[in-house]
Amino acid sequence: MNQLLNKTTMVAALLRAVPVGMTVIFVLAVVLMNFLARITLVSLPWLALNAGITVSWVSFLFVDIVTRHFGAKAANMLSVVAIGVNLIVCFFSVVIGRLFDHPSLDMVVGGQWSILLASTIAYLVAALTNNYTNVFLGRRFFRQNPDGRKAFAVRSYISTFLSQCVDNFLFVFLAFVVFPNLPGALPVHWTVAQCVGASVLCAVLELLSEVVFSPLGYHVAQKWKEKNVGEEYLETYCPNGALES
Repeated sequence: MNQLLNKTTMVAALLRAVPVGMTVIFVLAVVLMNFLARITLVSLPWLALNAGITVSWVSFLFVDIVTRHFGAKAANMLSVVAIGVNLIVCFFSVVIGRLFDHPSLDMVVGGQWSILLASTIAYLVAALTNNYTNVFLGRRFFRQNPDGRKAFAVRSYISTFLSQCVDNFLFVFLAFVVFPNLPGALPVHWTVAQCVGASVLCAVLELLSEVVFSPLGYHVAQKWKEKNVGEEYLETYCPNGALES
């Protein structure tokens, strides 16, 4: 019980520490990823893409900034918070879909459980992969200057590409290969070849987005450091620095 209380207190402190506007954008990106993933943009024999790719890079750029400033544990906790909000949004979406049985609503909320379960599993595994890879690279290769521009770029690029491959493949494989034949699931079928093609191409596209916007991410991270954003949280929970947290 005490452990749960301590964890809740830590999460509350982190939510106070991170600028609320950034947290809102992050949570919205995670929720939008879930809904947009229902829409297939490209469907070829060797490749398929869903619309979630348009916003997924936002969430990973955010957790890179948080990992750099607050550490992997903080980024993991915020990822769980975002998943929790996503679960709540999906719950109300399903309730609305059941209360108002209308074809246009079914296009938005129908088959939600399969997308929800696939996206939750995929995003959680990918977020952990991203955050711990980011910290590992900092410890292994940039111990002397983990906060430098080069360190931020390399840590972000490698962790983003790896985690996006994990996220994309797990999601599309579960949502469009494993689940479609189950009752109430979204009846959209992809081949394994499409899943592999999508996971690699999406990871490349999302990495390019990260490359374009990483200077902005670095600028934000530097501003947080200069302004001692979340100083109370850092002193309490990261006394040895973000790389050790």
